[in-house]
Amino acid sequence: MAAPGAFSLREVLDAFQRCVTEQREVLLEPYLCGWWGLIRFLQSLGAVFSFISKDAVAKVQLMEGHRRGQHGQHYESLQAMVQFELGRGPAELRGRSDSGCRTVLRLHRALLWLQLFLEGLRTARTDSRTAAICTEAYNASLAAHHPWVVRKAATLAFCALPSRDAFLEVMNVGPPEQAVAMLGEAIPHIQSVYGITQELFAQHRLLDLP
Repeated sequence: MAAPGAFSLREVLDAFQRCVTEQREVLLEPYLCGWWGLIRFLQSLGAVFSFISKDAVAKVQLMEGHRRGQHGQHYESLQAMVQFELGRGPAELRGRSDSGCRTVLRLHRALLWLQLFLEGLRTARTDSRTAAICTEAYNASLAAHHPWVVRKAATLAFCALPSRDAFLEVMNVGPPEQAVAMLGEAIPHIQSVYGITQELFAQHRLLDLP
């Protein structure tokens, strides 16, 4: 179940800061905690993002189920999870829609979109159109994995997005310039988690799991 409360950019920053160990392992507990924060961000923006936020909720809950399950010790980190699930054989991994690798891959793709979108918000001019920022981020990430009808609906929905300053207010960290500064702190940690995950999944040929 999603953690209660309003979105807080500080919580997302703290969670993704805790994600990566000195050995460059990605810990799943803070990763999922960071995702709950990002889901609250999406939910605070209304129905526009429900097609992504509902899917993310289902995926995060599925991963929490793995962490609480009988093989929970193998779901402490992404690296341990990949090793465990690959050890069961590639046929089973590809055949299971609830595998951790497949589930994280879907979150991983959405994380790139959020990373690009937040970076676009951070660097854009005050009068920039958020619809254009969001569409550009979407086209560079999730669009390739969605059917045409979803892509069309998403692009139309983005046209209804509020102004850049309204987005920055949703961050709940103070005035826009404060939100921009905190995004500057948070985004490198999200990028780090994304980069390590991408490298890990590419190494084990997991980036095209069905």
